[in-house]
Amino acid sequence: MTELADIRPSRRGLLGWIGATASFAALAACGSGRAEAKSFPVKLSEAQWREKLTKSEFNVLRNAATERPYSSPLNDENRAGTFICAGCENALYSSKTKYDSGTGWPSFWKALPGAVGTTTDFKLGYPRTEVHCADCGGHLGHIFSDGPKPTGKRHCINGAAMDFKAA
Repeated sequence: MTELADIRPSRRGLLGWIGATASFAALAACGSGRAEAKSFPVKLSEAQWREKLTKSEFNVLRNAATERPYSSPLNDENRAGTFICAGCENALYSSKTKYDSGTGWPSFWKALPGAVGTTTDFKLGYPRTEVHCADCGGHLGHIFSDGPKPTGKRHCINGAAMDFKAA
């Protein structure tokens, strides 16, 4: 006769099953839609983007990668001017809205009017607001609700996604 302990799932087995189920759900959410699937005024083929952008710019703008914190010189850029998309030169952020968030990425409390769009990103298993260039759809970073007044928003932007034009 089989003992009850032989047919009852162990705690370890149950936790493994729960973990596997949660992992599957998170991975299924990873395909939350690339910006390229939408219609944007600036359209290039993948080969054209690769030719136009540096490897780092391509990884961030076209593959939604994140650069290492404190790796971009734009994090320390404090001159008056405009931060533009490295892919299409769309004006994204005024230096007047830049601030030091202490996170290691250039941070802004507001984008220029009509400069960016947002989507919901589930790549980490929970919803985040992804921000992209309104003209080419390039991934810029994410928007969080822990920024300063007057918006309370922190646009946490990869420096590799932008260039700077001094005023």
